[in-house]
Amino acid sequence: MPAVAQRATGGAGTMISAVQIQGNVRAEPETIRSYLQLKEGQPYDPAAADRSLKALFSTGLFSDVSIDMQGSTMVVKVTENPIINRVAFEGNRKIEDDKLRDEIQSKARTVFTRARVQADVERLLSIYRRSGRYNAVIDPKIIKLEQGRVDLVFEINEGDVTGIKRISFVGNKAFGDGTLRGKIRTVESAWWRFLSSDDRFDPDRLNLDREMLRKFYLSEGYADFRVESAIAELAPDRDGFFITFTINEGERYKFGKIDVATRFQGLDVDTLKSYVTMNEGDWYDAGEVDKTVTALSDAVGSLGYAFVDVRPNMRRNRETHTIDITFDIQEGPRVYVERIDISGNTRTLDKVIRREFRLAEGDAFSTARIGFFEKVDISAAPGSAPDKTNLQVNVTEQSTGEISFGAGYSSVGGILGDISVRERNLLGKGQDIRLGLSLGTLSTLIDLSFTEPYFLDRPLAAGFDIFRTTNDRQAVASYSDRSIGFALRAGWAYTEHTSQTLRYTLRQTDIYNVQPWASQVVQSQAGSSVTSEVSETLAWDTRDQRLNPTKGWLLRNTLAVAGPPGNNYYFRVTADGAIYQPIVEDFIASLSASLGVIAPFNGTLLRLNNRFFLGGDSLPGWAVGGAGPRDGNTGDSLGGQYFYTGMGELSFPLGFPKEIGIVGKAFVDVGSLWGAIQQSGVSILDSSLMRVGTGFGIQWLSPFGPIRIDYTVPLVYQPYDRLQNIRFSFGTRF
Repeated sequence: MPAVAQRATGGAGTMISAVQIQGNVRAEPETIRSYLQLKEGQPYDPAAADRSLKALFSTGLFSDVSIDMQGSTMVVKVTENPIINRVAFEGNRKIEDDKLRDEIQSKARTVFTRARVQADVERLLSIYRRSGRYNAVIDPKIIKLEQGRVDLVFEINEGDVTGIKRISFVGNKAFGDGTLRGKIRTVESAWWRFLSSDDRFDPDRLNLDREMLRKFYLSEGYADFRVESAIAELAPDRDGFFITFTINEGERYKFGKIDVATRFQGLDVDTLKSYVTMNEGDWYDAGEVDKTVTALSDAVGSLGYAFVDVRPNMRRNRETHTIDITFDIQEGPRVYVERIDISGNTRTLDKVIRREFRLAEGDAFSTARIGFFEKVDISAAPGSAPDKTNLQVNVTEQSTGEISFGAGYSSVGGILGDISVRERNLLGKGQDIRLGLSLGTLSTLIDLSFTEPYFLDRPLAAGFDIFRTTNDRQAVASYSDRSIGFALRAGWAYTEHTSQTLRYTLRQTDIYNVQPWASQVVQSQAGSSVTSEVSETLAWDTRDQRLNPTKGWLLRNTLAVAGPPGNNYYFRVTADGAIYQPIVEDFIASLSASLGVIAPFNGTLLRLNNRFFLGGDSLPGWAVGGAGPRDGNTGDSLGGQYFYTGMGELSFPLGFPKEIGIVGKAFVDVGSLWGAIQQSGVSILDSSLMRVGTGFGIQWLSPFGPIRIDYTVPLVYQPYDRLQNIRFSFGTRF
């Protein structure tokens, strides 16, 4: 900014006889006079002249101003700032002009000021920094035009993305740097992270990392843990950041004495203790404390105590490194829900949102009883009385329709592609409808499914499926089959981890394209049959995640019976289970097993499409249908009535960075299938001998979907079994 000129030829006190304005083109003289604190007929005052200069500069209309006394005339000379004709950006490729233009204050047809342009440069640099480009350079250029106008051009050198060169930890003793890097969101830059932005510096993400470290240490017993500092330093060449976390782990604690106390009359403390999720001697885990508080609140609330406040009172014993906890159950403030106001839902019906709450108007207010609804802001406002509150629910709706494509390949099912169209909020009622088409080299599937998540306004998910399938089983048993039918289903949850599903299925199955050389058992079953089946499934699932779980249980049991109006009659029982347990860091052990029994009744024959087949994904090391009863002459797989499988697996790191998602697998699998239907004149090979195999594999959770390859060596098998040492699978959905 040019220096302010103030030149006075007359001394202080000279009487001003006239005020003359010079140099103005657009600004009116009276407008300039209005900012002057010196008028005609007043004595000249240098302090008042200085204030007048500052007032004129503050308007932003002038780049230079001077006040001179020429005799008794005060001359005010101004140099006006030019008008911006247009604003342009050059060199920007990653961020569009419109987005940059929206962020700056300099606009076309406004007055140009250098201070405003410098502020715009800083604002533009902040945009590039948020996108990870900390070495961006912006140089504003001014092109002078006629009539006091200029073009403002921001020349931009965007530079490369400024990644994270190194993440270091200071003060960690219990866990190595590699372990702690796996617990935070920010990651070091590497070529394989081209689909992620987590390797770019983000101050907000750094705060999230601090919280993630805190939660991790609190879950491992370090109750005094704290992050002293998290510093991000830009490299001298501005090509990356060095992030350093300074932490204080503190001592590791175990749970000491755990007790439950209450002032409510009639509550059985011993019964309440069963809701405590930790045991004395376990390593302290803040997450388990929170779970126990929630479990106790829900349990006491279900007994009719509306106003409950569970407080975990903790006492540290620094000598024994234990923490005693007493869960004190007290009566909370008596507040009732007067009204629930919902806004922002232009499509979704109010009742669809209201049913996601576990409280209604008139209920006792408890934050623990507010249900979860995605993209919603819930706030409590004072009601008409001190003991009443209004819940204000502001919903941000998102698109609920989706179309997806998928592709994959496996050594079991061949090439597979699918497309599906889905609407998860049909007519704003929260209903889910999906139409899918799956095409493969060995199978096809067309299905239409509909689900009403709150059937009869109850938490009962009911719906139907209409399907048509075709399977090529030529390589397994020299025939093909196709089915068409529908299913009615209803499911509900007893608890967070326990659920039950009832299903009725009616389908017609055709066994066709039976080869002349096929087994007589297969040839005798060519044609159509109708299956009318009722089934019930009970599941208990505590796994932390569905894909690659690291801890938890899965137990599932299905009972089914088929009869009229179909012509297939059978009872079927299947069960499967799995347990996942971390051994040491990143080493996960799992045990899984399954079994099944199917038995015909009413003198009917158990058809091929209702029998069990074993091999492929169900028994690595054996081809699809490779284990179990087989025609001794043709080699066709005939299925069985009884089966069991089991697998012990160890998942372990292979030395790659954890975020790449490549892990090794070592496993032992066992299984057997037997119980063929005997037929006169057919030599059937059938044995309940346990098959045993062992192998290893590699799994990669790639950006394009999970990829897995296994190599299995069968150790115990029958001579007529069909083996398959290598198993490969790849699939994704986009």
